[in-house]
Amino acid sequence: MTGELKLDSQRRLARIAGQVAGIQRMVDHDRTCGDIMQQIVAVRAALDHLGVTFLSEHLQTCVLHQGVSEDEGCCVDLPADRRTEEIRATLKRFLK
Repeated sequence: MTGELKLDSQRRLARIAGQVAGIQRMVDHDRTCGDIMQQIVAVRAALDHLGVTFLSEHLQTCVLHQGVSEDEGCCVDLPADRRTEEIRATLKRFLK
């Protein structure tokens, strides 16, 4: 994971944590179901976006081994016959 990806992810996670805390406050203050659901949708969208970011990073660096040097401590370069299997397994995990 690059330093830029890590920093961006940390910022997104902090924002998501704030949104979840906001939902808790909304429940505590008896806000309308519609308002709460709107915030839940926003949190889900933020998590989905973060998930796609990590999915893309994993596919690019660990499966396709693009833009990675051996000394970066990343995933090992997969043989071509294992790449399709890894892509399927990764997508299955992500889409649960």
